[in-house]
Amino acid sequence: RLRPASASGSISLAVLQDMPDTATTHAITALAFDFGTGQIGIAVGQTLTGHAQPLQVIKAKDGNPNWADIEKVLQEWQPDRLIVGLPLNMDGSESDFCARARKFARRLHGRFGTAVEMVDERLSSFEAKQQSGQHSRFRDNPVDDTAACLILETWLQNPNSGRRP
Repeated sequence: RLRPASASGSISLAVLQDMPDTATTHAITALAFDFGTGQIGIAVGQTLTGHAQPLQVIKAKDGNPNWADIEKVLQEWQPDRLIVGLPLNMDGSESDFCARARKFARRLHGRFGTAVEMVDERLSSFEAKQQSGQHSRFRDNPVDDTAACLILETWLQNPNSGRRP
């Protein structure tokens, strides 16, 4: 389980000695965002383990979050990178919603100065809904944080897949 930057914890030298040299050079902590007009899912992960976990869903009004909520999460986890899902069409072309997701990504970078990359998020929300076992009432039981987790796992599997906002 990942812990916030404020939590104390260490990895033993014995564990690090068993890992490949590339894993010990510098672990990158990343936060991922599943952008939506009504809510935004957030997940955290890091490159050392390649693991991601859902964190929370924050409310948004027409795509505008309470930036203080996002700042609080960034202060808690102190990420090296921010990942935002890019909602491409099934044929790989940009959807109408891509411009809004790109604007959100640029605003994240502008407000917080952390590097931002975008990752293809095709079917992440669909897969998150499938994993939840729910078939309705997603407003009451959102899966956006799970979708953000899937977006982050995509990036963790291939960090070079990120695009500029």
